Amino acid sequence: MAIRKIVGQVLPEERDEIQQLFERRNGLNELARIVTADNTELYEKLVKDLGETGTRFQQWWNRMAQKYQWEGCDDSNWEINFNTCDIYLVGGQCDECNA
Repeated sequence: MAIRKIVGQVLPEERDEIQQLFERRNGLNELARIVTADNTELYEKLVKDLGETGTRFQQWWNRMAQKYQWEGCDDSNWEINFNTCDIYLVGGQCDECNA
């Protein structure tokens, strides 16, 4: 059975940081749907920005997970509720997560 449970919270300024990255990543993904490789300069900038934004996004999760020591398991991920700053553990069927 898949899980979804609150495992922590972040500060509003930490939430703002990941929300900005989340919105940027989504915007870049939308842009990637319409930009073609024919526009080499724009395409290369988009690919670079997507990579950098994705890296910064993952680094935020890694940094917060280490700071707050959130529980987790290999087949799960964390999600944030931007309204409440709550962090959820989602997915996963490992014994540790379902305990």
